[in-house]
Amino acid sequence: MNRFDYVRAGGLNEAVREGAGDNVRYLAGGTNLIDLMKENVERPGRVVDINRLPYATIDDLEGGGLRLGALVTNADTAWDDRVAKRYPLLASAILAGASPQLRNAATNGGNLNQRTRCYYFYDTATPCNKRAPGSGCGAIGGVNRIHAILGASDSCIATHPSDMCIALAALGASVRVEGPDGARAIPFAEYHRLPGDEPWRDNNLKPGELVVAIDLPAEDFSAHYTYLKLRDRLSYAFALVSVAVALRIESGTIADARIALGGVAHKPWRVPSAESVLHGERPGQPAFLAAAHAITEGAVGQGENDFKIPLVRKAIVRALRQAANGTPQSQIDKRVA
Repeated sequence: MNRFDYVRAGGLNEAVREGAGDNVRYLAGGTNLIDLMKENVERPGRVVDINRLPYATIDDLEGGGLRLGALVTNADTAWDDRVAKRYPLLASAILAGASPQLRNAATNGGNLNQRTRCYYFYDTATPCNKRAPGSGCGAIGGVNRIHAILGASDSCIATHPSDMCIALAALGASVRVEGPDGARAIPFAEYHRLPGDEPWRDNNLKPGELVVAIDLPAEDFSAHYTYLKLRDRLSYAFALVSVAVALRIESGTIADARIALGGVAHKPWRVPSAESVLHGERPGQPAFLAAAHAITEGAVGQGENDFKIPLVRKAIVRALRQAANGTPQSQIDKRVA
């Protein structure tokens, strides 16, 4: 690990001031950043500890929404009574990820900003455009079983690792940030980026900005939802494919549908135009298959991960059936229902 300056910010203004400039990283739970620093993947010149900032609460919003503080741990978020009752999809996705020990330390803001788990990104002896711009992408033509089938580019085929973010994408959350230019809210769909020709940019934060909260809208998907995560082992593994589904069913037909995918792209993958295929339809195999093909249109494998294309389509159908039946996937008994 390289030498770096450490600053413990006493307030927002100090954090923003110290976070300005090149090669600075904010520290909250540290469950990803510290690993990256130990592996010399991240070599910040300054680390700004933000744990004293007042963003460790969950608060009700006018109109029925909920504001999740960026410094609330993943565990406290998942087990909050309001989250569990009004946003069970989010609670389920959080509990599908990592381990209890990590969920007790990891924060909501940090979860949004965790880096990819691509083998080549972590191995400093191999080429990686995300870690070393211009060096190439070792995964293209290399070991790419876990890599992207949607939204990839010639520069990067890495995937976004979060479970929580897949649920937040389906729920239509927004991210509140503070920075040198003041406060702003970023719709969740616009927060993360596809790799394009700048794969080192994971999100659309401006220099010096930090996440302070995540706002959840008041819409109720508590009756028909599921988070289905398919992985190589039943615990402590990243998703090969995951599906977050939230449905609103009225008079036997689908009035609203949200489908977000994990493990398949550089960001949580959601295609609203594909979701509209389900609107007004009765829940069933024909409608579910049509949505699955629409949301995965343009999927391209890299050889070792070709299996993900039929897998994700089957997972979407299975997740839609679970949600429509009101029988969400259990995160305790993780065998696929």
